[in-house]
Amino acid sequence: MSDQLGSMRRTHHCWELDAGDVDKEVVLMGWVHRRRDHGGVIFVDLRDREGITQVVFNPKVDKKIHAKAHAIRNEYVLAVRGKVENRPADMINTKLKTGEIEVAVTEFRLLNKANTPPFLIEDEIDASETIRLKYRHLDLRRPEMQKNLVLRHRTTAAVREYLNRNGFLDLETPFLTRSTPEGARDYLVPSRVNPGQFYALPQSPQIFKQLFMISGFDRYYQIVRCFRDEDLRADRQPEFTQIDIEMSFVGEDDVMNLTEGMMARLFKRVLGVKLKRPFSQLTYEEAVGRYGLDKPDTRFGLELKDISDIVAGSSFKVFANAVKKGGIVKALNAKGCIDFSRKEIDDLIDLVSVYRAKGMAWIKVKENEWQSPITKFFSDAEKEALAERIEMETGDLIFFVADQPKIVNEALGYLRNHLGKILGLIDANEYRFLWVTRFPMFEYDETEKRLQALHHPFTSPLEEDYGRLAKEPLAVKSRAYDLVLNGFEIGGGSIRIHQRSLQEKVFEALNMDRKTYEDKFGFLLDALDSGAPPHGGIAIGFDRLVMLMCAESSIRDVIAFPKTQKAACLLTEAPAETSKAQLDELYLKLKPITK
Repeated sequence: MSDQLGSMRRTHHCWELDAGDVDKEVVLMGWVHRRRDHGGVIFVDLRDREGITQVVFNPKVDKKIHAKAHAIRNEYVLAVRGKVENRPADMINTKLKTGEIEVAVTEFRLLNKANTPPFLIEDEIDASETIRLKYRHLDLRRPEMQKNLVLRHRTTAAVREYLNRNGFLDLETPFLTRSTPEGARDYLVPSRVNPGQFYALPQSPQIFKQLFMISGFDRYYQIVRCFRDEDLRADRQPEFTQIDIEMSFVGEDDVMNLTEGMMARLFKRVLGVKLKRPFSQLTYEEAVGRYGLDKPDTRFGLELKDISDIVAGSSFKVFANAVKKGGIVKALNAKGCIDFSRKEIDDLIDLVSVYRAKGMAWIKVKENEWQSPITKFFSDAEKEALAERIEMETGDLIFFVADQPKIVNEALGYLRNHLGKILGLIDANEYRFLWVTRFPMFEYDETEKRLQALHHPFTSPLEEDYGRLAKEPLAVKSRAYDLVLNGFEIGGGSIRIHQRSLQEKVFEALNMDRKTYEDKFGFLLDALDSGAPPHGGIAIGFDRLVMLMCAESSIRDVIAFPKTQKAACLLTEAPAETSKAQLDELYLKLKPITK
């Protein structure tokens, strides 16, 4: 069998050589990053995943080799043998580790040619994401993308090392399971050997990791793929990776301390960043009350102020009627922003309308007056109370939203995030972790007109709220906790229900009858009856965590082969139609698509 490499075997990567290697004979292999012809001498930047080394084809060293090098083009694959030499003093590149040396080529082999790529293989390219995803194999050659995936690998390795040292077992769970009635939409997989029946791809290994605890394994983890058929955005994918952790005989503090230790290890090992511990904590009510969102970015201020009590009796009917109907009125003080133009304010009003706010009032605080169409509706006493509550000062711009609590909080919460960015209030080099605790157990789904579990139905309620499950479920608080980093939820977990009677009460609060929950979760209920220990855990969104560690704005830039916002892979053109024979094998028949 012929070997295209011949006797050449790589001795070094393209980022290893420096002045200490001068006079060594080396063999390098990689891609042509750039080719330059300077007065008869051909310079090639040879690139592999480690970096770049300059190799030189000089007719004074070998005329035949130099002549053959004229055919080299960008992205050709080469193997070169040569002698390491010092670069001339005026050609040293201090930005490269290999910038002091070059390799004078004495032998090379053209291992493969390449068509002209649709974009340059370098950072800061002017190419659309659609083109990048269609030619992902080329996009992944770019140094920035390779750096991101190398960091992802190093983070994975650090996670495994930390958890292994802390007594956890890396255990696998099935990808083919059954569909359950809670959570996002499942991806279904038809069963050929069981006609008319379907598996579901797991949205998480939640039930299985609880079964591990019931089986006595005590500490489990898995870096696992999960699947959700839901609408996508920059930090969501139909298939994603999470660090899944479960522990027996623990409370909230145990899970949090373990997770904080893991984060501290990751950031120190991978980024060289020392995190401040313990992480801050806010209850769900505190987070939403102060910041509008349950995943607040606490790197900056601009906290919201509830003024419902002050304006409930005012003559400004928009505010007074909102409070009368059970809503709230909140204010956000954009300190020093009095010079915002009317167009800028209108743009911010358009922004909050995305979050269902029907409008947004404002006041500019001038030295001797308030400038706004709404100031005439407030009495002197109300103005004094507002000024004190909102901490108004000359030069401030105050925004108000009045509506139902969820709308008000989300609208002003996202406005706060936007202002934090455009006003330069955020330190991009800071990593601010936060625990949000004591979430509501349930929320009301306006679309389906029913209660649903805010996290999942296996989360334990607070013990003091057990008696509220039947008659006032919306007042029940849970033992759930989320980990937030710089305004992104990167993890969520809870202490689980470990007694059958309590689990049945939660199912009943969700309006499941006994037949439904026995059919869907009978195996879990039987397991709880067999002596389940108290247990809890957390799942860390690995893609989102790595995205933040890489300072990227989309998880697609830290996933090797991601999907688009329409859940399509542009590289392989998936999803795609399948053959009638395959459909017949699965006893499936397609209905005509009506648009």
